Amino acid sequence: MEAFAPYDRAKPRSIKGIEIAMSDRKPDGPLKKGWTTGACATAAATAAYQALLTGDFPDPVSITLPRGEEPSFPLKRAELSEAQATASVIKDAGDDPDVTHGAEIVVTVALENGGGKNQGVRFHAGEGVGTVTRPGLALAVGEPAINPGPRAMIETVIEGLARKYGHGQGGGVAVTIAVPGGEKLAEKTLNGRLGIEGGLSILGTTGIVIPYSCSSWIHSIHRGVDVARASGHGHLAAATGRTSEAAGQKVLGLPDVALIDMGDFAGGLLKCLRRNPVEKLTLAGGPGKIAKLAQGAMDLHSSKSRVDMGALADMLSSLGADSATVEAVKDAATAGEALAAAGARGLALGDTIARRAREVALATLAGDTEVEVMIFDRSGKLIGHGG
Repeated sequence: MEAFAPYDRAKPRSIKGIEIAMSDRKPDGPLKKGWTTGACATAAATAAYQALLTGDFPDPVSITLPRGEEPSFPLKRAELSEAQATASVIKDAGDDPDVTHGAEIVVTVALENGGGKNQGVRFHAGEGVGTVTRPGLALAVGEPAINPGPRAMIETVIEGLARKYGHGQGGGVAVTIAVPGGEKLAEKTLNGRLGIEGGLSILGTTGIVIPYSCSSWIHSIHRGVDVARASGHGHLAAATGRTSEAAGQKVLGLPDVALIDMGDFAGGLLKCLRRNPVEKLTLAGGPGKIAKLAQGAMDLHSSKSRVDMGALADMLSSLGADSATVEAVKDAATAGEALAAAGARGLALGDTIARRAREVALATLAGDTEVEVMIFDRSGKLIGHGG
């Protein structure tokens, strides 16, 4: 899929291209797949280049995706001059709550005179498409944020059409991709933190958006780690949500580029860092999420794991809690309630949970990364620390 943050609907969350509002709900029944910005750009590029070579825009325009699917796209815009052609399609993300759903993906194709030299395909960022400003991504600094997958699809299309219509090899093709309003949409994504400035990224490996997929969040975690490491940051802080991220940053004083929006995917982060280690990792989250990590859960979403209140009660007992408090914690509804009961009696249950979570993280990393864990309540107050 393109980009998705399906969890924690108590507040808006965003990741790489989508913003989910508090009122959104996952539709019932089978979900409709959609098309990535890369697939839409490929379709628009196909129509524009074919019009430039033949004088006619195919409408609808069909393309072949990397896995063999052959979707068709109606054109929103079709403009032809002697020097260039412009075509656009409206992105349909299906049932995925993607912030770029409904955006116009505009591609302008122009022929370049290479003086007898084949220059291939050159990509340019138009309005609303960002530029890479930090190392660590798949693209070099200064390149337009048009990912390798969409670039390869567009290059394949242009090469095929050039052969079909006999376009000579004595020049090149300039492809400019724009998303009107994309700079504003990009404010709802993590592009700024990743060092992509001025707009959105043109994304997509398969060309298909899988609704409510977790894969793009984990992909974004990986890219965040790549950018932080390439920027020379040996200390990363990964948080389960906005409150814990803001509180952790205030304590640690780390720059935005060293912050990783882990969400519920502790396992995805830890496995990434096992392959790409850093000097130090700080994990920050609320009592429930960190308690589940302490109990060995790698997916911290409520549909995947539950807090074992009996285990928290046993921790309290080991800290010297009276039997009435232990029994009360067994019946508590949340980990936060258990910590509140412990705090009222001066028992450091938060620190115990944080230390246990740290042990789980260290075992998963299986390396030399130093780990600390911080637990924050809803107000951002530190109520547990380990490491």
